[in-house]
Amino acid sequence: MPDTVSIQDNAGLLVLAVDDEAPGLSEIKFLLESSPHIRRVLTAFDAAEALRILRGDYEQEVMARTKAGLPPVDAVFADINMPGLSGMDLARVLSAFRYPPALVFVTGVEERDALVTAFDVGALDFINKPINEERVLKAISRVADRVGRSAAPVAATSAAPGVAEPSDDEVIPVELGGTIKLVPRASVRYVEAQGDYARLHTQDGSHLVRIPLAQLEERWANAGFVRIHRSYLVALPLVSELRMTANGYAVVIGTGEGAKELPVSRRHTKELKERIVRPPKSGW
Repeated sequence: MPDTVSIQDNAGLLVLAVDDEAPGLSEIKFLLESSPHIRRVLTAFDAAEALRILRGDYEQEVMARTKAGLPPVDAVFADINMPGLSGMDLARVLSAFRYPPALVFVTGVEERDALVTAFDVGALDFINKPINEERVLKAISRVADRVGRSAAPVAATSAAPGVAEPSDDEVIPVELGGTIKLVPRASVRYVEAQGDYARLHTQDGSHLVRIPLAQLEERWANAGFVRIHRSYLVALPLVSELRMTANGYAVVIGTGEGAKELPVSRRHTKELKERIVRPPKSGW
């Protein structure tokens, strides 16, 4: 019989915890193991050891998962600030994996500026230190949701080989009043360019993030966001109207008192019309 592993074969998640400080590693391991979603927790004291584990140097199960076309582990919970290879360095390596595991960062207060970069490398969630059990369990739940969606056979996915499709519950870290708030992408109505920054507009307000609009356009293309203007990216499912104005076309986002009208540039008008009138495609 071939040595294969599938997500369905084992109840619970296989995760890897990485922290160069023994107390921190013991704490995150204990909290992870307290979740009913977790089947087994592997540990590493630095990023180099983590990569050896992910290559299957020590664990037959990890190697078997890789051969079966699965991520080596379901998720990696990694400290950002580690000597040698940092958690961010580890994240960049993981993003190049053919089947990358979900990534959750464990961050200290002094590392908040790193969260913008963490978003760039595809982190699924963030846990601030001191570690809170409730936040750990919430992060695990997000990982479980992602693994559940990605458990379909590889051949059934529409993504190119080696490219991970964006998670439905991707979050964007923003700083608000000295704390980090995680804004779900699903709550974003439209994005406005402000130089090298972007302002995320939600129903509850707006948040400035240090991410260029062009980068969000590329990253969120498969999630239904489209460029309508050099300054605007909109969630197409929320477009309620495309109307003529004295200066050309405009779209209306939402309905009622919360509706927002945004200009459509001439170069984007034709494509936007086609996207609005074409029949919806599966997986879009």
